[in-house]
Amino acid sequence: MKIERAYTIVTAPGRNFVTLKIVTDEGVYGIGDATLNGREQAVVAYLEEHVIPALIGRDPQRIEDIWHYLYRGAYWRRGPVTMSAIGAVDMALWDIKAKVAGMPLYQLLGGKSRERVMAYGHATGKDIEACLDEVARHVEEGYRAVRVQAGVPGIASIYGVAKTPGERYEPADADLPAEHVWNTAKYLNHAPKLFAAVRERFGDDLHVLHDVHHRLTPIEAARLGKEVEPFNLFWLEDCVPAENQESFGLIRQHTTTPLAVGEVFNSLYDAKALIENQWIDYIRATLTHAGGITHMRRLADLAGLYHVRTGFHGPTDLSPVCLGAAIHFDTWVPNFGIQEYMPHEDVTNEVFPHDYRFEDGHFLVGEAPGHGVDIDEQAAARYPYRRASLPVNRLEDGTLWHW
Repeated sequence: MKIERAYTIVTAPGRNFVTLKIVTDEGVYGIGDATLNGREQAVVAYLEEHVIPALIGRDPQRIEDIWHYLYRGAYWRRGPVTMSAIGAVDMALWDIKAKVAGMPLYQLLGGKSRERVMAYGHATGKDIEACLDEVARHVEEGYRAVRVQAGVPGIASIYGVAKTPGERYEPADADLPAEHVWNTAKYLNHAPKLFAAVRERFGDDLHVLHDVHHRLTPIEAARLGKEVEPFNLFWLEDCVPAENQESFGLIRQHTTTPLAVGEVFNSLYDAKALIENQWIDYIRATLTHAGGITHMRRLADLAGLYHVRTGFHGPTDLSPVCLGAAIHFDTWVPNFGIQEYMPHEDVTNEVFPHDYRFEDGHFLVGEAPGHGVDIDEQAAARYPYRRASLPVNRLEDGTLWHW
């Protein structure tokens, strides 16, 4: 078997997605998610100019060899564009291998470690009461875990909070990066009130999560983690950026609140010190952005040695291809923690038919050979790409907030 051709499909059914399709000379094909939100066309160019020409004629079943060939052969290693391209190739090759074997992907990885995959939903609101109403809706739908994000008095617009009540928030909300105004003191004073209200209304059994979106310094994050300990959060996510991994050592010294990070990571090396020093509790990297299944297996295995569990990033800016592959990975991986879930729009699911199911707050893996997600290319062609960018934060004095 040889790779006969490969090509990218860029479509925007609800939002932009990049899909890589690899076709063999025996007619078997696999697809992988290459979406890098806000930089989609950069990955398309990398795939079409550099990666795809290097794949033609290769044996698609030599997944490990191809991964290292693409990673080492570029000389310029890592980075979100490179690793998203490699991740898409790897995902497609695993899809092919599982189809040839006639097995669902999780069987090739080693079989089930669990019968279902717990997921958490997103509840947002312009104020605490509106957020509580959204939490109630998620609980009624069967969620056992909910991420809570509420507006802060005195801050006009906050990334992570929907602009329209009852609607999902949109990360990439403008043609060029929008500029939001941020005030750390107001946020730190207000956030514990949100968690207190959630516990008062919903009790102690609901898993409560919160995303800081990299807005704090280490000592500010340490203060927040310590102040919210009475509310027993499932995790506090992305307190600070992790370019300086030792920042999490400072946070860990001051709080027992579980810490999660990694959705912007693209390599095991981004998390190595975090894991080995047990500064975090959950690793959030994705199969798309962190080099695919091959690389994420190594990251998960390293994490498992240090009691760190997976908590994969799962917003709507990753396609159902990534989510489907992640559910197979979640079903297998021994040190699973939780899976993020932002439901895709109906039009997205039309373009990407799949066999995974969501019931009672959990995903149930499909049994079709491969990762169980396909793409309807005719439907995809009806939704052309349109540029969309994620926002940045400025302080009230105009300083671009760089943490």
